Amino acid sequence: MVYKKILLPAIIGSAFFLGACGDDATVAPVNNPNPSSAIIYPTLSSSSIYIPTSSTPAPTSSTPAPTSSTPAPASSAGGTASYAALAATANPAFAINDYAVWKSYHFTTEEQEMLTYPTLATEFNIVFTAGYVPAGRVIWSNQTSYYKNYCSDNNTTVQTMKYRACTVSEGVGYGMLLAYFNGDDDAFLRLWNYTRAYREYSGRRLMPWITQSFYWIDVDNSSATDADEDIATALILMYFKTGNALYLQDALSFISAIWDLEVNPSNLLIYSGDEDAWKGDAPVYNLSYFSPVALRLFAMVDASHNWTGVLNAMYAYMQKVQDAGTGVFPDWSDDAGVAAKPSNGSANTTYWQFNKESVRIPWRIAWDYYWYQDTRAATILNKLNSFISKKANGDPNDMALAVNYSWNLSVGKDYTSNTVIPPQWYGAWCATGIAGNPTWLATCTTGLNAKLPSLTTQSYFSDILLTMYAGLLNGLFVRPAGI
Repeated sequence: MVYKKILLPAIIGSAFFLGACGDDATVAPVNNPNPSSAIIYPTLSSSSIYIPTSSTPAPTSSTPAPTSSTPAPASSAGGTASYAALAATANPAFAINDYAVWKSYHFTTEEQEMLTYPTLATEFNIVFTAGYVPAGRVIWSNQTSYYKNYCSDNNTTVQTMKYRACTVSEGVGYGMLLAYFNGDDDAFLRLWNYTRAYREYSGRRLMPWITQSFYWIDVDNSSATDADEDIATALILMYFKTGNALYLQDALSFISAIWDLEVNPSNLLIYSGDEDAWKGDAPVYNLSYFSPVALRLFAMVDASHNWTGVLNAMYAYMQKVQDAGTGVFPDWSDDAGVAAKPSNGSANTTYWQFNKESVRIPWRIAWDYYWYQDTRAATILNKLNSFISKKANGDPNDMALAVNYSWNLSVGKDYTSNTVIPPQWYGAWCATGIAGNPTWLATCTTGLNAKLPSLTTQSYFSDILLTMYAGLLNGLFVRPAGI
């Protein structure tokens, strides 16, 4: 008899144990270490805003056929009426190649996995029924301790993949955005089917945080808000690109669940996940989960919830946190805007640092500035850039970029043991120059374009963020018509 495999709750728990992925893939979540490491589209008018109605098609198990498309890079210099200026050194061709290199190692299809994990493959069709193929996934890092038994297949024919059978929802969201901006409709479709199948089979409104290959095992079905935002954002973008209502309908189902389960109704701040552990009387927030572009798109297609209120509340909170410290952000902070430990124990020795969570903040805020030139985004980015420019004496290649700085030295010290600048941090500090330091941005973009994904079994996080920053800063983040 085929059945869902359920692990003991006392062993696996929920997102209470690991709600945020960051770049820690190999240790028990209670003991995380420090890391080692011109196109102008029409302006949206009120008459073009999509308002869902009762006539919106209901979601079905049918799958749109993939199309063939190539990205149309934005202008690499000077800016336009629609976009903020990128560096004159921006190179769209590099970013496209970077994506191809990343995908060659970190993305796989169900068909490929049938050969890699022959034992697991005998039950792939339980989750991935005919309505959810073709499918693909983003491969998480090699696991050596806490998740080792959940992310493995001892019968794999590829030894380097033995403990790489897991995918995290964050990777699905990032992967869908990267596929969209690179015009890779086949990869987009496969990743979308991946989340559709798991949500259907597990009976969840949001994407389970961690899944095993294309096979069912109940590792952790709780959600991570950043992933849910990114998946919904990618679906909205694809809807505007193709006009296919199935994309929009699924995006709206995500949006409704995010509102119900991942937004604090008392202050409109974004929780880190859907589990009660992230809520309660003293929630702790992760500012790298604040995606301004996502919230703007949600407001565009969902008039029934106050997404503009969430956007404004999150920007106000972000500025409060930044202004209260050195100029960088802590990985985690409380209602008062003070660095605080998350309840999952994942950052007991790093929570006050601009570290493995916060490395994503410059990408999200720079993306908002690039598309919408929000003055709040400019203020935040310029403060970050002023901080690092002083530390690095104006040189983006200075080792000052390798430090994980403290939000407040009275709370905890900087982490200074990195011996190289991790590539995701190089991209992050580059992005801080987009709103007010073109010299920094130009030099840094040149340096960024000398880097490629390292393609190791431990480089999931650094490689995917490097590819994301490369896409943004080289002009691949092109808005579809109507947005």
